[in-house]
Amino acid sequence: MKLLLTLLVILLTFSAFVSAEEAYFAFKTHGSKHDFVFKLTDLNKIEMARDILSGKETENTHVMGRIKLKGKDYNPHYSFHLDPDQTSFFKFAIEVCDATLQYAEENIDEVGGAFLPGNIFCPWSSQLTKEVKIK
Repeated sequence: MKLLLTLLVILLTFSAFVSAEEAYFAFKTHGSKHDFVFKLTDLNKIEMARDILSGKETENTHVMGRIKLKGKDYNPHYSFHLDPDQTSFFKFAIEVCDATLQYAEENIDEVGGAFLPGNIFCPWSSQLTKEVKIK
């Protein structure tokens, strides 16, 4: 019984460690000068991003997420970031959430109103460029 309990504790600890994985990826939109770096913490979404980069996923390849109006150190060229819990990938999306990175940055004060309502950002021209290693 004690061995079984020990194994259960080890498995729970390992599963907590695995589910706490995070990974960072970058994308560009039409005309962007700098990659936009975003964080993912969901293992399925991390795997999806890696599949997109490898060419295994060819349908849902664009990035969609909820803008948080605060910059992050891992994304120094932008004054906003994407909420890791609200970031996903899409094939098609409605026009109201489409914008380039540059346009979103230039109009950041208007995000959440008529521009990108609900802070939802779905740049149709988004294209993953790489996985980013953060130190």
